[in-house]
Amino acid sequence: MTGPQALAIRSVGEWAFSTTKNYYSAFADVAVDGVFIAPSGKVSTMPAFFDGSGTWKLRFNPGEVGKWTFTLQSRPHNPDFDVSGSFTATASETRGKLKATPGKAWGYEYENGAPFFAFGDTTYDLFGMAYCGGDVAGFIARRAEQGFNLLRTRLHTSHFHPPSGDFAWQTKDMWPWGGSRSAPRFDLFNLDWFKSVDSTVAMIDKAGIGLEMIMEGWGFEFPFNHRAWFTPEWEALWMRYLIARYDAYNSTYFWTPLNEYEYYPNGDWNWKPAADRWQIRIGHFIKETGPHRHIIACHNGPRIPPFADRFRADPEIVESIMYQEWGTRGKDDGWLAAGIEDVIGKAFEGWTGSRIFAEWGYERNPDFENKLPHHEFCDRNHTRRSAWRGVTQGMGIINGQENSWGPWMLLEEDLPGTADLVVLKDFLLGDVPFHTLEPAPDLVLGTFAFGEKPLALQGRSRKVAVVYYPAGGRANIAFAARSARWFDPRSSEYQPAEGVGDIYTAPFGMDENQRPLDYVLVLNA
Repeated sequence: MTGPQALAIRSVGEWAFSTTKNYYSAFADVAVDGVFIAPSGKVSTMPAFFDGSGTWKLRFNPGEVGKWTFTLQSRPHNPDFDVSGSFTATASETRGKLKATPGKAWGYEYENGAPFFAFGDTTYDLFGMAYCGGDVAGFIARRAEQGFNLLRTRLHTSHFHPPSGDFAWQTKDMWPWGGSRSAPRFDLFNLDWFKSVDSTVAMIDKAGIGLEMIMEGWGFEFPFNHRAWFTPEWEALWMRYLIARYDAYNSTYFWTPLNEYEYYPNGDWNWKPAADRWQIRIGHFIKETGPHRHIIACHNGPRIPPFADRFRADPEIVESIMYQEWGTRGKDDGWLAAGIEDVIGKAFEGWTGSRIFAEWGYERNPDFENKLPHHEFCDRNHTRRSAWRGVTQGMGIINGQENSWGPWMLLEEDLPGTADLVVLKDFLLGDVPFHTLEPAPDLVLGTFAFGEKPLALQGRSRKVAVVYYPAGGRANIAFAARSARWFDPRSSEYQPAEGVGDIYTAPFGMDENQRPLDYVLVLNA
């Protein structure tokens, strides 16, 4: 056996061991676990994984300083795996893993207590793009420099999205199992694929960016739409293997069982109580299998019924909702992204867990063929306004753009909305620290047209208020201000604001389509 003798806490240790026994399927015919005993006596069990050529590997991330011991266990028993060892975990300055902290710091903190504002990008097929030679290293470096701290990724890559989204950039077959899509062997895994994923995960981990690890892609695609073939037994084997390879990484912020989980069990995009039960059951499986206790997340398709109703049978196992709502996205109203906050209010009525505004449409690149018509009017204005609507509900944000999403791969360039999101992020992390703010809808008085009502956040100390005007205009703000400024969410520039009593009128301006500009009012008591 090979492995480290010393290891800093909250870093990944890897041990390798081997056997001379030949298995018909080394992935399925034997289960090997490492049983770790912490200096405090706490016991953690971590699954090992077969990595080819008679070699198994075990990855573990210690959270206590001191001497650790471990032993291997195998089922059925193989004496070659009767191995034990020890290592010393040394102190290290680290923020640690991400934790769900409902009701505190917008729902998330690192282990060291630092608040986490989710500022992410949807890159479902990033692992596939790396496998096919895309400039993933450059993309990750740019996102890290821009301050992105979370990527939504899938451990199974699609090759088509309805109605006409062929993934033309794919130069390799990314089937992660054995056999093929027409004759699958779910008791085997494609090690070339997983070793490529390993390299990308290590790169992301080093960059300090987190991952939402989506274990199963869209439920309309094979094998997830064919549960008679992809049985619970094969699903458990698949998920155990993913946990064995990636649960030890600090960058695994979330385990999300299925993208738009309501596709379970038959690929039909409608809410189904059976899907809720599946999400709960799989959540328990992940918790019982992965000892590092990463956040169990749920990503929705249908927005209603409320999540408190969906998961009432076990409200604590789903720790985070990765919420999807696009708002208006038609030719005449896509710019406004109206209605997002109203749907969020209904969907989270009674919900006590954490949540992120994780999907609101994919900014359209007009230079690309329009393979997905529902993206057509998701422009820079839709990107920016959606993001501000989300943060005014006290939620972190994860955007997406066609350049790095699905059928396209243009990783070297960003669409214009990315710059506006960086402005928003800098504002919330610097100008008015996000974790001191909470939604304050009662600050805005009056009646407004659909989508035009300003949306407010207020500091818990009542010393600051932030009011987003999505369509400019005027509003009565019930906040006794000593000073007031307008913040431009495109340029990050400030200018003085003057109110008549408590009525504040946004600076007048029109965009290139002669639609009113949005502004942010910052009030200090």
